[in-house]
Amino acid sequence: MQRLRIGIIGAGLMGREFASAAARWCHLVEPVAEPVITAVASRTDKSVDWFRRNVSTVRTTSTDYCDVLADGDVDAVYCAVPHDLHERVFVEAIEAGKHLLGEKPFGIDRAANRAIAAAAAKRPDLVVRCVSQFPFFPGAQRVFAAIRDGRVGRVLEVEAGFQHCSDLDPDKKINWKRMVERNGEYGCMGDLGMHVLHIPLRAGWRPANVRAILSNVRPDRPNDEGVRVPCDTWDNATLLCEVDAPGGGFPMTLKYQRVAPGQTNTWYIRVVGERHCAAFTLKTPRTLRTLDYEPGEAQVWKSEDLGYESVYPTISGRIFEFGFGDAIQQMFAAFCEQVVRGNDADVPFGCATMAETSAHHAVLTAALASHRDGSVARVDYDAAG
Repeated sequence: MQRLRIGIIGAGLMGREFASAAARWCHLVEPVAEPVITAVASRTDKSVDWFRRNVSTVRTTSTDYCDVLADGDVDAVYCAVPHDLHERVFVEAIEAGKHLLGEKPFGIDRAANRAIAAAAAKRPDLVVRCVSQFPFFPGAQRVFAAIRDGRVGRVLEVEAGFQHCSDLDPDKKINWKRMVERNGEYGCMGDLGMHVLHIPLRAGWRPANVRAILSNVRPDRPNDEGVRVPCDTWDNATLLCEVDAPGGGFPMTLKYQRVAPGQTNTWYIRVVGERHCAAFTLKTPRTLRTLDYEPGEAQVWKSEDLGYESVYPTISGRIFEFGFGDAIQQMFAAFCEQVVRGNDADVPFGCATMAETSAHHAVLTAALASHRDGSVARVDYDAAG
């Protein structure tokens, strides 16, 4: 088994999740590659110190990400930095010859995403992928399999979304995700959107146009001194899209919400087809709902309990539950396999691609235009910048 030396840039919550996933790599059965965390950089020494105390394989620690990129003992990097730093850090990582797994949205705006894509195009030997872990849940994989295998028939409607209550409290302190200059004009759509669009884009469902309603539910929040300051990003967004498809187009509703009462962390997808319907939500992560239609027969939604049915085999018995940490590890395994086998190699289910991030930016750019003009905005996948 090949060992991949991994550097982490951004040692916050998700950086620690990746380190945890690597630490329990023995959970996987005969993986193609094994990640070993060898270097960590973060803006504060306090966050780096967690890795010093808990990850014995780390050799390089720094408050300067350039030290990780210059480290010859690093093959690939996982980058989790604020959106305004994506272009600079991601491009420099690629130029340093490192395989890259980066956080969404892969650039604060479309121009930044184009710059990252241009850098990746110059290094076709490198694997450049975007984080999106929720499609690795067993229920999501079952929905995607139905799409891939053509069991859905003609698609009538699709709904996908990501809802949680992280910003429900009006007195929660402002942070960079609530500032346009750090998070970008997309607001919640940039930070949550790749999760929502990963499976639709992988299925080939690219919106032709968008009707968008964006909401700034919390226009101000307290800063560290308790003074209320402007909070200028979109908290919630609903997009109604038209998708052109062989045999007939269909509507697709995309929902992104940070202010969603009752939703702690609910990712979901629902596909309605003429022959088969499938629905999965993290609200009930063990349950897959399906409906198979035959003319003249009863129309019955079935609920199936799901066990541990992962993309990459593990030691867990099928009767046990699959969770968030498992999804992170499965996604990490997909990235590692892609690095070992190359960009053109077929993997069971790959991480979000550079092309999929570019399509994501095209949709969100159109959504901003739609809301601004109160119009139906065409999605231009070929526009520069």
